[in-house]
Amino acid sequence: MGHIFAAFRQRLTELGYVEGRSIALEVRWAEGRAERLPGLVTELIGLKLDVLVAGNSVAAIAAKNATHTIPIVMVAADPVGLGLVENLARPGGNVTGLSYFNEAMIARRLQLLKEMTPGLARIAVMKNSTVSIHATFWRTAEVAARTLGVSLQPLEVGRPEDFDAAFAAATGGNAQALIVFDDVLTIVHRPRIIALAAAHRLPAVYGLREFPKDGGLMSFGASFVILFRRAATYVDKILKGAKPADLPVEQPTTFELVINSKTANALGLTVPPTLLAQADEVIE
Repeated sequence: MGHIFAAFRQRLTELGYVEGRSIALEVRWAEGRAERLPGLVTELIGLKLDVLVAGNSVAAIAAKNATHTIPIVMVAADPVGLGLVENLARPGGNVTGLSYFNEAMIARRLQLLKEMTPGLARIAVMKNSTVSIHATFWRTAEVAARTLGVSLQPLEVGRPEDFDAAFAAATGGNAQALIVFDDVLTIVHRPRIIALAAAHRLPAVYGLREFPKDGGLMSFGASFVILFRRAATYVDKILKGAKPADLPVEQPTTFELVINSKTANALGLTVPPTLLAQADEVIE
């Protein structure tokens, strides 16, 4: 996901910052291991930061738990539901930034699978009960599934070692398609997830365009490149004296649909013309 951080860095450059002269960036990666985040946050706080940027919900929670004084710019899902801010308009503490979630997003992903897969009746859902936002995703998916007339099969995945068993369970449970909830683990291990989905012939929808770029079927969600560029703008405002408590949390207003038509063909699927017309990008 280096290109997403590159977008953040590029926006800082556009705002007039010169790395190594007018700004210093200390970067830490958890590499898909959420248990490392508290330690990484503690390490960064020890460097006397002016601003701490948290690139996902779990990192934002770790950061908020570690400091109530250092300004935090987050890119997270459901900041109010996760207790990161009091409300979106006036965050009220030391955390502000960007949200990438709304309830319609998850419902739309299920709808896309329904449109793409003829006769779809059962969808496997890859989720992680240790990731707080996945409970919200799951509740939203359940409501959407009832509306669409499909059933859901939960697949608990908390470690890389769980992937093979999860896909075997999906096949054994007669799942006809798959939705993968976003988290650090699935993003880091997306090549393996994509390969397993292909091997089990499961049409799958993801939240980030990087999945269909790497061979997944399709994605629907906010652009993380845009979100991280906006995060750099928040950093700029805070460095110029703005208080996080006074900076409203931004919600995504547009979502992008990316479809890999080569993967669809390999799965024996025909992409409906209506979806092709709606797609922001079709990978041939």
